[in-house]
Order: sequence, then structure tokens, then C-alpha cells
Amino acid sequence: MALRRDAQRNRERILRAAHEVFAARGFAATLDDVAHHAGVGIGTVYRRFPTKEELIEAVFTDRLEDLVTLAEEALAAPSAWEGLTGFLRTSARWHAADRGLRDAALSMDEQHFKKAGEQIVPLLEQIMERAHAEGTLRADAGFQDFPIIMAMVTEMAQHSEGCRPGLYERYLELMIDGLRARPGNGSLGAAPTGTDIRAVMRECVPPIKPAPRS
Repeated sequence: MALRRDAQRNRERILRAAHEVFAARGFAATLDDVAHHAGVGIGTVYRRFPTKEELIEAVFTDRLEDLVTLAEEALAAPSAWEGLTGFLRTSARWHAADRGLRDAALSMDEQHFKKAGEQIVPLLEQIMERAHAEGTLRADAGFQDFPIIMAMVTEMAQHSEGCRPGLYERYLELMIDGLRARPGNGSLGAAPTGTDIRAVMRECVPPIKPAPRS
């Protein structure tokens, strides 16, 4: 029984350390980084989480569910514009504070986060369709623009939070203003395709690689 308690304590210590390490460094962090931060041997991490993917999934599945809940609340907002912009602001704030969450959210088409992606994409599409019907979202803005906007804003946050906290909010508000429907909006041209988005996301988010086995 004592061994089971020790094993559970080690698992919890690893998960706490992983969240802190990935929040600061994103998916570029290694299992060695997590082990060092947790104060345990790398072998202990491998026994609990044989691959980096398994550890990342354990850390971020619940956080991505928080994004799903946020999208559900946005869809239920009295105003479509209020729901859309509230979602953008809150999710940007979460991503700015947690680089790992940002990397997880931008890789939701990968197998380990596929379920969260399948839940959140229809919600975001409905939010934007509702804003179009309301007449508050410009007609040529669509769902495929959303991950690019978030990638740009949160990339800015990652580079500026240490020296100028909150600066990314200025540029998020400029983008939100650009999404508003108003007379004289020019055409943005052809919207990006799903293939375009996946290609960009691969450039924005480091690939999750299995930990090497000894």
C-alpha cells in the first residue's frame, strides 16, 4: 500500500511539474526538463508516462475541456458578437499565460487531442454563423480565420509578456475591430482552406515527439 501511495505522489508531482514546465516553455520542453523540475529521476517519469505525448495528454486534456466549456458559454451569450469576442479575449488570455495550452489548442487536429477538436470546432462554427446572421461579423470572415488570429496574437504574447505584459491585448483588439461588420468593408479575398490552416499550425507548434527509450 505504501508503494502505491508513493507512486501516486510521484505521479501528481510529475503532473504539477509538467504543467509548470509546459506553461513556460510549451511543447519544446522535454521529459528531462520535467523530471528535473519535479525533482525525480528520468526513469520515474518514463515509468509513469512512457512517451511525451502521454504526459502532454494527461496535462492538457482537462484544460482543452475548459475551452470547450468556454465555447458553449459563448454560444449561449445574449449577443452573438458578445459571445464571439468574449471567447476570443478569454482564450487569448489563457493562451498567453500558458504556452503549453496554446500549443495544445493549436494542435487539436492531432490524434491525442482529436476529441477536443471534434467538440470545439462545431461550437466555434456555430458562434460565427450566429454572428453572421446577427450582422455583426463581417461576411468574409470565417471559422478558418480563427486559428490564424489566435496563433498571431498568442505568438506576440509569448515574446512580449516578459518585458511588456498585456501588450498582446492591443493587437487582439485591433483584430476584433477588423472583424466587425460595417459599411465599406473591402473583400479579404479567398478564405484559407483547412489544408492551409494545418500547414500553418505545423509551423507554429513544435511537433510532439516520443521520448527516446533507453
